[in-house]
Amino acid sequence: MARNLLLEGISDALGFIGGALVGFWVGRLLGWNIFAAGYGNESIGGIVLVGLGGGLGLQLARRWQANQQAKSESDPDTKED
Repeated sequence: MARNLLLEGISDALGFIGGALVGFWVGRLLGWNIFAAGYGNESIGGIVLVGLGGGLGLQLARRWQANQQAKSESDPDTKED
């Protein structure tokens, strides 16, 4: 069980960080800088994209986890420790 929790945590972290980085780079391609001085429209738009990207990445990671769990439960050759 501890192994599954560790894999779940790592998967969540990778999904969130990966999604946030995708959101950051999409914002950069649009010319939105989240590190700009003040809170202008470009800065807020970049922050929103990073947040949305992180959330979507986390959701994709959790769907992947659920898919892997369903596969392991349906496979009779797989044994849990």
